[in-house]
Amino acid sequence: MVEHPTPTNSVSDHYDRLDRFYRRLWGEHVHHGLWTESSFTTEEAVRHLVRQVARDARLTEGDAVCDVGCGYGAPARLWAREYGAHVTGFTVSKEQYAYARKHASDGSEIQYRLRDFLDNDRPDNAFDSVIAIESLTHIRDPAHVFEEVFRLLRPGGRFVACVWMAAPTPSRWQQKYLLEPIIEEGRLSGLPTAANLRRWAPRAGLSVERIDDMTPLVRRTWTVVIRRFVRALVTDSDLRQVLFDPSASERVFARTIPRIWLAQHLGVLRYGWLVAKRGQD
Repeated sequence: MVEHPTPTNSVSDHYDRLDRFYRRLWGEHVHHGLWTESSFTTEEAVRHLVRQVARDARLTEGDAVCDVGCGYGAPARLWAREYGAHVTGFTVSKEQYAYARKHASDGSEIQYRLRDFLDNDRPDNAFDSVIAIESLTHIRDPAHVFEEVFRLLRPGGRFVACVWMAAPTPSRWQQKYLLEPIIEEGRLSGLPTAANLRRWAPRAGLSVERIDDMTPLVRRTWTVVIRRFVRALVTDSDLRQVLFDPSASERVFARTIPRIWLAQHLGVLRYGWLVAKRGQD
């Protein structure tokens, strides 16, 4: 695993400061799209990923679902609306929390919590499924996440995680000029490999059903983001001010986008899809 310990407040500050730009570049889902069909629009691919996660979690009417790193709450709203799930979402970003609360549907079974997932207040066996879409590597101790997932899951419950991963054996220059800067600029705790995930899950008591490398099906996302970024750079004076202000701590955001695009296309940065299960005890 390529590591770079990141405190929780660094993650929350990053997303709060770049809140408006994230929503402009990513929309309210703030995660990759899944292009299993080349004809998908970006919005269709994004929603397709959320629905595929729901299928792998085997969501059914009335299921209690924990969304680790719920962002602006768009996946939670989809799972509540289309599957009848009762979702509890955790985020450390005040801006994301406020947006999610504001856009919650009346009568929907969704709760948003502004707190660290590893410091959650939920009892044992509280959920039928736990889902983490691109949030695992923002948490300071990703191995401990698996232990907390096991505690929260009911017997037979399922864990689905979409995980930013590193290639098993990156070269020294790939690690120095791609992976390490992506970790630092993206406020990540590190980038695990598939082998890390396969080790952490059984140690916590979870059985791995599969870990798939979905990189070829999601990397089109970054071409879309680059196009949106260039368009925003031309039309948004606030974005230009942030990027050209030497005192702005998040100005590295501009370098991160093409770096991630390159790392994914070189196969150095990968997109893992983990499906695991707690046994019936």
